[in-house]
Amino acid sequence: MTQDSKVIKWTPTVCRAILFCLCCAIILAASSRLMQGLPVTEWNQFTLVMIASLGALILTILFSRWEGLQLRAIGLIPGSQSISRLLIGFTVGLFLAIMQPLLVLMTGHISLVRSSEITFVTIVTNLLLYLGIACREELAFRGYPLRSLNYVIGSWKAQLIVAFIFAAEHVAGGMTWSQALLGAGLGSILFGLAALKTKGLALPIGLHAAWNFGQWSLGFKNGAGIYNAVIEKGYETRVEQVGMISYLIIMALAILAFHRLFFLKGTCFSS
Repeated sequence: MTQDSKVIKWTPTVCRAILFCLCCAIILAASSRLMQGLPVTEWNQFTLVMIASLGALILTILFSRWEGLQLRAIGLIPGSQSISRLLIGFTVGLFLAIMQPLLVLMTGHISLVRSSEITFVTIVTNLLLYLGIACREELAFRGYPLRSLNYVIGSWKAQLIVAFIFAAEHVAGGMTWSQALLGAGLGSILFGLAALKTKGLALPIGLHAAWNFGQWSLGFKNGAGIYNAVIEKGYETRVEQVGMISYLIIMALAILAFHRLFFLKGTCFSS
């Protein structure tokens, strides 16, 4: 096969994957516009995420048929280990989400203060919200796009393309490119590794949901959670830099650990 033939073979798949992600982003934006004017509550945000998730699911079915792939081939059909992988992913994700703030706390100039207004209902609704967000984003990025690209250009090229698109969506949401590429982009590699090696979405959904929920709980995401992260005045930039460095360390170690675990046979990590 000539080089031109190889390009012709994978170009339609790459274009479809990009179009799929763009359609998912449009559905999310349209859903957000429909919710404008409503109070910004966890339940309204959860409703928005569920609408966007349903849209991503419908698109997954349509694009998979267009690509000629079975739903099982892109990890959409649950298997016998899906529940255990979801729970293990959540446990590991929560551990990672706690370790990163601990590294930041060890450097000083930041403390955690228990939030007085957080109730049990608030905790549960935020847990459901971040689980919904994880479902939507894993469907939109580590489902059809990653798996279809993996079949035609290989895992790491597919990972890099999806990570870039994932980062671009976060830029559209207000992040800088450096924050998006180092933050969301690196996270995408970890979630993508989990999706490709287990050939399903349960493990990455667990990891993703737990990471966001754990970060929110400790006040490291969207303001106060169960705790509020209070930074000493004048040390904001330093703490932010330490936070990014600790994030990079945690994510890099997690990627290396998962890469090794996925080669162990007879575990829930082996596909």
